[in-house]
Amino acid sequence: MANNNGNDEGAKTGFLVGFLAGAVIGGIVALLYAPKPGKELRADIKNKTGEAIDSAEEYVSAAKHKAVDIINEGKKKSEVLITEAKKRAESLLGDAEKILTDVRGKGHSEKNKN
Repeated sequence: MANNNGNDEGAKTGFLVGFLAGAVIGGIVALLYAPKPGKELRADIKNKTGEAIDSAEEYVSAAKHKAVDIINEGKKKSEVLITEAKKRAESLLGDAEKILTDVRGKGHSEKNKN
């Protein structure tokens, strides 16, 4: 299931990037076909490009923050799992030592009976 979430995130990211690129290209094409003088047209293209860059920067910043949050959450979960695994391993080792001691004790008492 984790792989599906990663694929979903990738699909969302791809869709958003495609949407932004399409919006910029569509805006530029619309400006090129608009009946405006060259100077005004260049200013409009510059403004639209600036808006697209700002939007992309905001998206990248949000994606970075999300990635940091996911990494930190993963670290916390892995630390908890490692701690639980260590406790379980210690418990199993204790049980194994107890069983080994019991077996040695029984073997030693059986040896003394003979």
